[in-house]
Amino acid sequence: MIRRPAVAGMFYESDPDSLKKRIKWCYQHPLGPGKLPGKPTNQGKIKGLIAPHAGYVYSGPVAAWSYQALAEDGLPETAVILCPNHTGIGSGLSTMTEGAWETPLGEVEIDSQFATELLNYYPLLDDDPSAHINEHSCEVQLPFLQDIGPDFQMVPVCMMMQDLETARELGEAITHTISKLERDTVVIASTDFTHYQPQEVAQAQDEKVLEAIARMDEVEMVKRIEEYNVTMCGYGPVTATMEAVQGMGAREAKILQYTTSGDTGGDRNSVVGYAAALFK
Repeated sequence: MIRRPAVAGMFYESDPDSLKKRIKWCYQHPLGPGKLPGKPTNQGKIKGLIAPHAGYVYSGPVAAWSYQALAEDGLPETAVILCPNHTGIGSGLSTMTEGAWETPLGEVEIDSQFATELLNYYPLLDDDPSAHINEHSCEVQLPFLQDIGPDFQMVPVCMMMQDLETARELGEAITHTISKLERDTVVIASTDFTHYQPQEVAQAQDEKVLEAIARMDEVEMVKRIEEYNVTMCGYGPVTATMEAVQGMGAREAKILQYTTSGDTGGDRNSVVGYAAALFK
């Protein structure tokens, strides 16, 4: 099946040329990297990313930090994109094993071999396209990847179940699949951080969570989210990503940028936090 875009024209532009201009704007924004990506080194050191998933006018400049780093490191064969389930539709852990995802920039094929192996290895994961049809948090990552280059496939995983045990099991299953297939892979955690709090509250809460992420300590991250009641929508994807990348040999995390919707949109009374990070 072809998964059609659900939020083109809302979260990002539906016209290809306008979308390319918007992505360029994200890179060159004062809160973004400030420049377009340089030439790829094809080193393959980056094993994982964290990127936000709001509308590009709000979170795009932050996402650009992660994708600039990936572009300069080299686009891998497969991007495994882990996202939260905002719609409440589908099973607890949902992937798709065949077909493609369409955006205004073209189609991205699903890595069927990877998705099938992951599904067969981890019994809690289901092949359930219904979870993905209207979910925006995976979709908004694709145009950034397509802008880097066309030569990649993707595996979407939508997580309604985000508890620590399940997320760590999923991360281990991803590591297993990468190792078995010898697939050049990046794992992308799609998440926003604190939702709808005053700027100073959001920053203080998110700083505590980002400190744990910088130490690659998913247990401490979840502990702080619970202790400070941080309304981070994709803590499961981040937990699974940290588990996976450590199994892939990553030993360093780097927080690239943190801003809020108040920084990009101007209203600091009720903001959403956005962060970009990499694991290598």
